[in-house]
Amino acid sequence: MIKKSVGKVKPGKKSLLNKITRQSLEDQVRQKTDELNVKQGQLQLGADREKIAEEQIHIRTKAMEAAADGIFIIEARNQAFLVVYANPSFYKITGYMKGDIIGKDYFLLYGPDFDQRVSHEIRKTLEQGKIFYGEMLSFKKNGEKFWCFLRISPVRDENGIVTHYVGIKTDTTLIKQRDMEIAEQREELLHVTRVGKLAEFVSSLAHEISQPLTAILSYAQAGQRLLVDREPQLHEILQFIISDDQRACEVIRRLRTLLKKTKPSLEPLDINILIRDTVLLIMPHITARNKVLVFNLAEDIPLTEGDRIQLQQVILNLISNSLEAMDERSDSRQLTLRTFLQDANSIMVEVTDSGCGIPEESLSKLFSHFFTSKLDGLGMGLSISRSIVEAHGGLLDARNNSGPGATFYFTLPVSGKDL
Repeated sequence: MIKKSVGKVKPGKKSLLNKITRQSLEDQVRQKTDELNVKQGQLQLGADREKIAEEQIHIRTKAMEAAADGIFIIEARNQAFLVVYANPSFYKITGYMKGDIIGKDYFLLYGPDFDQRVSHEIRKTLEQGKIFYGEMLSFKKNGEKFWCFLRISPVRDENGIVTHYVGIKTDTTLIKQRDMEIAEQREELLHVTRVGKLAEFVSSLAHEISQPLTAILSYAQAGQRLLVDREPQLHEILQFIISDDQRACEVIRRLRTLLKKTKPSLEPLDINILIRDTVLLIMPHITARNKVLVFNLAEDIPLTEGDRIQLQQVILNLISNSLEAMDERSDSRQLTLRTFLQDANSIMVEVTDSGCGIPEESLSKLFSHFFTSKLDGLGMGLSISRSIVEAHGGLLDARNNSGPGATFYFTLPVSGKDL
């Protein structure tokens, strides 16, 4: 009979089994430990990613808040174009507060004075899912004008559907002003060139005109000689022709002298007599306009030294400007010429009208070259007048009256004082 051993293991096999069992347990423990480490590593990596994402969002938000350009976001999933975000620069540029913008229709921010054609173009471009960009004149909340460059782009989700619009508004007012100043300077240079060529033409023209004026003078004087002691009225008319001819010749001579840039010819002058003589030249225009001229000339005023024709040019220009300003007001009639001794060394001359006055924004550039508020003006009259007065040692300026109108005034040194 053969006996079977049951449940018994040989000593060698038992040690091997123990070894295998121990190794398996160690492997299992190591595997579990590795799995746990992997899981912990994944959890840590996820936390890092979440932190990085939060930091990126924070940086982007801070960047938008700190941007010099106005940044805004519009809701696109309805037709109201509601603003859901605007950075501080957008408030600063537009002059609106947060409560005026968030949750409001973006197009209402442009105000009633904004060009509705541009507003329609922006809306149409956005509805088509396209990018809009362009420079335009806009208005702040208080109505102040400013130039801006606007860019608005659609924001799409993973399905390509437009969910929002993001816009950037750049204030270009200063750049626009610089461009306009450069354009004005360029135009002034071109104008100076044209005036320089015109001066050459006028100098030549003055020479040509002086010849027929000389002939007219000769004929008039001959007529006077033929009509001696006869036809007194005709004789008087011929004397008027001679006087006007001589004055025209003198103006042309002075004009040619002025174009040659020579110094003014100074002589002792009674400013009151000079004003009255000058008014005679323009009195028909004053009467035709139904205006009243009032003289307020100081008595015993000392003499000044100056160029008669040039100073008459200044007075005529100031009176002409005042008459044109008075034409702007139907109830404006009185024009006043005043002289007085400002101090021991200078005489003051004032031309005061009751017209429309001078806009405040024009006062600082009133005497600038080529500045004019007239549609057909050259912008040279007041500039030349100031140059003439300064060449005589005086000052020319203007101010608005407390009532209607404005006053142009200039000083001249008393005769014998240094010019």
